[in-house]
Amino acid sequence: MRILVTGGCGFIGSAVVRHIIGATGHSVVNVDKLTYAATGESTAAAATDPRYVHVRADITDGAAMRAIFAAHRPDAVMHLAAESHVDRSIDGPGVFMHTNILGTYTLLEAAREYWSGLDADGRAAFRFHHVSTDEVFGALQPDDAPFCETTPYDPRSPYSASKAASDHLVRAWQHTYGLPAFVTNTTNNYGFWHFPEKLIPLVTINAIAGRGLPVYGDGGNMRDWLFVDDHAEALVLAVERGRPGETYAIGARQPRSNLQVVGAICAVLDELRPDPAGPHARLIHHVHDRPGHDFRYEIDPAHAESALGWRARHDFETGIRRTVQWYLDNRDWWTALQARHDSTKRLGVAPAGAAA
Repeated sequence: MRILVTGGCGFIGSAVVRHIIGATGHSVVNVDKLTYAATGESTAAAATDPRYVHVRADITDGAAMRAIFAAHRPDAVMHLAAESHVDRSIDGPGVFMHTNILGTYTLLEAAREYWSGLDADGRAAFRFHHVSTDEVFGALQPDDAPFCETTPYDPRSPYSASKAASDHLVRAWQHTYGLPAFVTNTTNNYGFWHFPEKLIPLVTINAIAGRGLPVYGDGGNMRDWLFVDDHAEALVLAVERGRPGETYAIGARQPRSNLQVVGAICAVLDELRPDPAGPHARLIHHVHDRPGHDFRYEIDPAHAESALGWRARHDFETGIRRTVQWYLDNRDWWTALQARHDSTKRLGVAPAGAAA
């Protein structure tokens, strides 16, 4: 299978590319315009394989997308390209609307035009796999059942609203035009090659450097954490086995509060790289919460596990230890990245006059 992967130099996309080239016989056309959060280093191991090609292009460029479909003639699309940082969406929602909504529309239209020109067997075999987030479902209270495929949408941030819109577009193109598309929703990912603005890479890098470890509010917000390599495996199984019109909620059954996550990182670093100044947990400090901070996300992955024949391989303790060790071993990568981009600056701060 020739798979067109959008955003294949990003965090989750690069894990998908590495899994496809390393563990399957499929080939990859990686369409990525290399924004601030993407890095070609994350796909360097795959780039030497003749089954891999990178095309630097913007998914909002319709002519470029049509040309890529015509030149590479993919059997499937895995659409991961997206702006994804909630705090950035609070500060500047426009780029999220442009990339996540207009970009998905543009890609859908290019895919539909290409798919319509295939023969009957090609149209039946083609798949458009849209990769989304559990944040489209809103927030859970402590005693609520986890999200599943039938949970109503209730997005709460500009980011999640833009992803909800893109999910709806994909389903509309499947229903109206018959494009064989489906959606996967996942929870928080962590692992290697993660741009250091999200919680786990930011805290890990700050702790290694002996800087403060900011925790929003009281740190009680809960997330279900999925190791990115496990997610990549599930996504590839989905493009191989997924049924048009379906939804697959992918999770690891590993909920932790933000404070528990930060504490776990500190404990691993205390073991792997002790700080003479004392335990890394001394660096934890609480900061003003971001506006509209959802309390809890958690997914019930039972349907995806059954339909895809998949289950997450890593528990949180194993995954976080591997992740922290990776950041210790790859300091040159993240220090160079920080030199180019100020990822330590606080984003998504409540505007003046907002309620505390």
